[in-house]
Amino acid sequence: MLAFFATMIFIFWRPKGLNEAIPATLGALIVFLCGSVSLADLGEIGTKITGASVTILATMTMAIALESFGFFYWVATKLLQQSKGSGIKLFWLTNLLCFLMTIFLNNDGSVLITTPILLLVLKYLGLKRHQKTPYLLSGVLIATASSTPIGVSNIVNLISLKMIGMDLYLHTAMMFVPSMIGLIFMACLLFMFFYKRLPKSLPDIPDHFQAQLYRHHSPSAPLPERNQTKMMLCVLAFVFLVRISLFAASYTGISVPLVAAIGSFILLSWRWIYYKTSPRDLLYKTPWHIFIFAFTMYVLIYGLHNIGFTELLVNLFEPVVSGSLALATFISGISTSVFSNLFNNHPALMISTFTLTEMSLNPSTAKIIYLANIIGSDIGSLLLPIGTLATLIWMHILKQHDERISWGEYLKTTVLIIPLTVLFTLTCLYVWISWLFV
Repeated sequence: MLAFFATMIFIFWRPKGLNEAIPATLGALIVFLCGSVSLADLGEIGTKITGASVTILATMTMAIALESFGFFYWVATKLLQQSKGSGIKLFWLTNLLCFLMTIFLNNDGSVLITTPILLLVLKYLGLKRHQKTPYLLSGVLIATASSTPIGVSNIVNLISLKMIGMDLYLHTAMMFVPSMIGLIFMACLLFMFFYKRLPKSLPDIPDHFQAQLYRHHSPSAPLPERNQTKMMLCVLAFVFLVRISLFAASYTGISVPLVAAIGSFILLSWRWIYYKTSPRDLLYKTPWHIFIFAFTMYVLIYGLHNIGFTELLVNLFEPVVSGSLALATFISGISTSVFSNLFNNHPALMISTFTLTEMSLNPSTAKIIYLANIIGSDIGSLLLPIGTLATLIWMHILKQHDERISWGEYLKTTVLIIPLTVLFTLTCLYVWISWLFV
């Protein structure tokens, strides 16, 4: 227990910008040496997260390949053109882009794709630092929260679905409507919060800007604009096909990580043949420390589970949640939100699901607790930057591009937006599920 608290202190403190993976790794090593986690437990943890890690890595690979195709620059110019000189319209288009990318890929892939696009757009516009923050911060929050409506949009949701034995389609039917209302509510809150900082007008875009940008950044000889658009639409169609394949794989029992890996391999091969670009760039463009952080946080949580933390939660929550559907909704969602910000949402949802499976609850209550846990894991986890892998990836990309949003600046936004959104979405979930079961 002391190792866990010491690890969390260093993760939050981050002296001299210490990478989150370093204290997490040291804490996990101490837990292992103390005997709280055995070699067999490490093997089981590896089994649980291997599939998720492969899927996330495949998504990162696809994002890197898309960059090589010139996709980021193509979308950046389209985003600028459609904003028609309005900073407010650009704000809503940014959120729409981030939402769609999460729906078509997943939250991690969405952040990997949309963040570089936004950085390109903001760099071209020459906005001041405080004017960039609304677009960058709202983008990552919407991109990550948008994994709530569909289970396959977030790998941690898929892991939990497998553990609880709930059908992906049932998850979507029960979660889509309340979570979409919650997302709209969140976007409106972000708009009101950032309204004064949004530039009302943007610089005019030269007609030849798109061609100039593509020629400057294309890894090979640039295509004419019509052929370029055709190429990008073909790439989008392929990504969409991979997305549908992931959904179909989860329904038919085919390995989702295998399908994701095949899709990324085909896209990489396409890039290699078309642009003569080898996959060596994956070695230095992939944020490997994020996988280390996720694994070591799982080790820490497993140590807590082995010393009786899950049993304590069962004894604490079961008498309360078993008697009231409303209490089950709000207590589960809020507690998972807290755990996600302390542990990261991957291990937090795992321990919440462990707790749920060990309770003796009726099916209706068990389902709403699971869904409330998802809201806490996907939305409530956004209160702190370490709450999700997506926000860690986002911070990594910002650092690569010499853009920084401090923890303090992040918290000034999320401390107001996230708790309200979680409570509102949980209320929508309770009303929706109550209506479905009546």
